[in-house]
Amino acid sequence: MTPHKPRNRPAVLDLIGNTPLVRVSQLDTGLCTLFLKLESQNPGGSIKDRVGLAMIDAAERDGLLRPGGTVVEATAGNTGLGLALVAGAKGYRVVLVVPDKMSTEKVLHLKALGAEVHITRSDVGKGHPEYYQDVAARLAAEIPGAFFADQFNNPANPLAHERTTGPEIWQQTGRDVDAIVVGVGSAGTITGLTRYFRGVQPELAFVLADPAGSIVAEYTRSGTIGEAGSWAVEGIGEDFIPSIADLSGVRAAYSISDEESFGTARELLRAEGILGGSSTGTLLAAALRYCRAQTTPQRVVSFVCDTGTRYLSKVYNDQWMLDQGLLKRTRYGDLRDVVSRRTEEGGVVSVGPGDTLLTAFQRMRLADISQLPVLDDGKLVGVIDESDLLLSVHADASRFKSAVSSAMTDAPHTISPKATLAELEAVLDRGLVAMVADDAGFHGLITRFDLLNHLRRTLT
Repeated sequence: MTPHKPRNRPAVLDLIGNTPLVRVSQLDTGLCTLFLKLESQNPGGSIKDRVGLAMIDAAERDGLLRPGGTVVEATAGNTGLGLALVAGAKGYRVVLVVPDKMSTEKVLHLKALGAEVHITRSDVGKGHPEYYQDVAARLAAEIPGAFFADQFNNPANPLAHERTTGPEIWQQTGRDVDAIVVGVGSAGTITGLTRYFRGVQPELAFVLADPAGSIVAEYTRSGTIGEAGSWAVEGIGEDFIPSIADLSGVRAAYSISDEESFGTARELLRAEGILGGSSTGTLLAAALRYCRAQTTPQRVVSFVCDTGTRYLSKVYNDQWMLDQGLLKRTRYGDLRDVVSRRTEEGGVVSVGPGDTLLTAFQRMRLADISQLPVLDDGKLVGVIDESDLLLSVHADASRFKSAVSSAMTDAPHTISPKATLAELEAVLDRGLVAMVADDAGFHGLITRFDLLNHLRRTLT
């Protein structure tokens, strides 16, 4: 990709910062008053716009980034979006390395901004050749004229919060704030805020919100670095302590499960009408725990770190939440527990025998599946898959108008929900999709992926 020529500072960059502070009014905050700073209102949709602007401005001043240069970074998404917004607006090439657990919306947003995205593994730690930070460092060394933003070690990262986020909170709260709830990713936010408030409010308490599996919360409690686990929340939590981290102001630390984080983010939207991402759920869950534990009134601030629009396929997608085991559902103790999309939950994507083949194709494409049960008044009467469609329409596209009944496989083989896993595997081994049904009706279908996902969940 040919980089654009650097140009005058774009006006959109003047919209970064000065985000609103809103009081939580519909959730139980105990004796405390809880405020959320809506960093989702930055033009790039997250608090990391501040960091992206600060790091690029500093690199330009220091001569590390010159016209025609390339910005390289390892990111869980939001720093990359901030960098892509700022660097792209200024005409630089942007190359980003992201872990594979990042939401689809973030990847699409990065590419839409013109960034080149390299996806690497999220299940490996520092020192592994596919660890995202190490991959980014290698790319920066290989690309002529590259600037490695290196948010985990870049002093401009915490400086952005020391100079902008902290003063804004101090002013917006009328210089009256007792605690700030924050997470640690690169540690720029907590470090910058600690430095600022050390000068204006030394008694202010920092409350750490950490995903369960991250080592940071335990480190603040015991001073020891334990073994990291895994977590689905994006943007915060670490398997190491960043070099720029100043955790000296932490007075309480909470480890928040993925289930609580995602559930709290959804609760925030329902109760307050505020659409935040997964890390916002972690911060809010910790803030609510802290507030409800206080015996005297306090004024507490936390953040809506980014917009929830980039998590619609995850946090706000019931099917994804069910697949990850993050939503409660009825357990039957039989094969219905393996069914991903249950009829009784309204999750089955199906067609009727009188629907057109075009309808069947569009539903497959929308749900990203390759076969559909054919239901007539709730009864399973057939199944249609991609090969059935192709066989019907490949010679005559007008047959898309034909009825599903003309192409479906009727009298499909079914399996009882009381069947064993071994019997299920025998069906799948024949290249079939298992149709789970009994006298009560059709319960759903099971694919190989559904079985694998079920077995994975039994390990967690």
